[in-house]
Amino acid sequence: MTQQGVRWTADQVLALAPDTASRKAGSKLGAAGPWSEAGSSDEGTVWGLCKGSGSKPYQTIVDIADASGPAYKCSCPSRKFPCKHALGLLLLWAGGDGAVPSGQAPEWAGQWISGRRKRAEEKGSEESPASPSGSADPEAARRRAERRAERVTAGAVELEQRLTDLLRGGLAAAEQSGYGLWEETAARMVDAQAQGLAARVRELGAIPSTGPGWPVRLLEECALLHLLGQGWLRRERLPDGLAATVRSRIGLPASVEGPPVRDRWLVLAQYDTTDPRLTTRRIWLHGADSHRTVLLLSYGAAGRAPELALPVGLALEAEISAYPGAGQLRVALGERFAPPTPTDIRPPGMTTSQAAARYGDALRDDPWLESVPVTLDRVVPTPDGGSWQLADADEDMALPLTPAARSRPGLWRLVALSGGAPVRVFGECGHQGFTPLTAWPEGPGDAVALC
Repeated sequence: MTQQGVRWTADQVLALAPDTASRKAGSKLGAAGPWSEAGSSDEGTVWGLCKGSGSKPYQTIVDIADASGPAYKCSCPSRKFPCKHALGLLLLWAGGDGAVPSGQAPEWAGQWISGRRKRAEEKGSEESPASPSGSADPEAARRRAERRAERVTAGAVELEQRLTDLLRGGLAAAEQSGYGLWEETAARMVDAQAQGLAARVRELGAIPSTGPGWPVRLLEECALLHLLGQGWLRRERLPDGLAATVRSRIGLPASVEGPPVRDRWLVLAQYDTTDPRLTTRRIWLHGADSHRTVLLLSYGAAGRAPELALPVGLALEAEISAYPGAGQLRVALGERFAPPTPTDIRPPGMTTSQAAARYGDALRDDPWLESVPVTLDRVVPTPDGGSWQLADADEDMALPLTPAARSRPGLWRLVALSGGAPVRVFGECGHQGFTPLTAWPEGPGDAVALC
């Protein structure tokens, strides 16, 4: 159940937007003008009719009480989830000015709501220990795993030879060879069912001719790729945790292990990355009691946002289960006991020097780690020549922002929130600097999503 008297903020609604264009379009629809017959129920659903370009208004429904995150239905042709109409309706509801009164759902909304409730009940009854989904032949699974391991080993051996040829011929040859050589090598790694190796090879191909110092960057990445290949070839000699990390970095599937952890999880941040084949959504959570910061990953086909969406700044009571690997933070979301609700929970902060030290410590468990999640306490966004940094208000230290962070609109939201005063900032700290994702004012105030 969701309490209709407790509204989300506009920032929490807009954090659900699949992209910047949807955020802007949804904001324009967050006023009462285009809406009619809008309403909400004590069961946690919101509905309304939005006037569009056609003769019939779009029928829009949002199920806020779904424990897996908001669910959406709209009669518009958009393939984005949520669409701009769903975002606009939620913004109208979040305004709390009576534009979305409590009432009885119309027939078209009621049918969808009851259908969702029925399907959820049927799914719950099917997901029992006796379900056929858990009855796979273990011997057949073992043979498939062995065949894949043989392919990966062949791919790793071939990659080692190509790296050796590159170093023998000199790094300058990489600039002359062009990207085609790297794409061919990546394709060979895909054939070997080593998607992780393929992704890192493509990153190698993008380094030559990228400005001063590119040969050094190329050598560094070659060394990390060599280390990963050797880790796979010698995986039997590695500690269990590091061996699991190598398998994960190679791209092999893994199952969660260990008992589930139930907690009230604060949604710290949510953002998407895309490539021609896949959209990956990263959701960072922080446990109020366990004090763990963990990562949820969900995926969508190219051009489509993943279905799982959790508003930043809200908290949900749920169980999570961890994936194996030394220092790995990825988890799977298990049973959810209530929908996300507003909270005053904030993660504890640290200094900039402690954040840098934490990343260094994490590299011992996972040498291929790009960044670690940290919350900085009492930092001030400050210009640094042509760049920006987060300066510690209590010590003579600062963390530079990553190039990606400097180009995002979220930087200016962070500067506006700070106004020259210290703020608390959650983000990712790595070898390229710090990427801010969410911020809180020093006094009372809601979380502000920066991505």
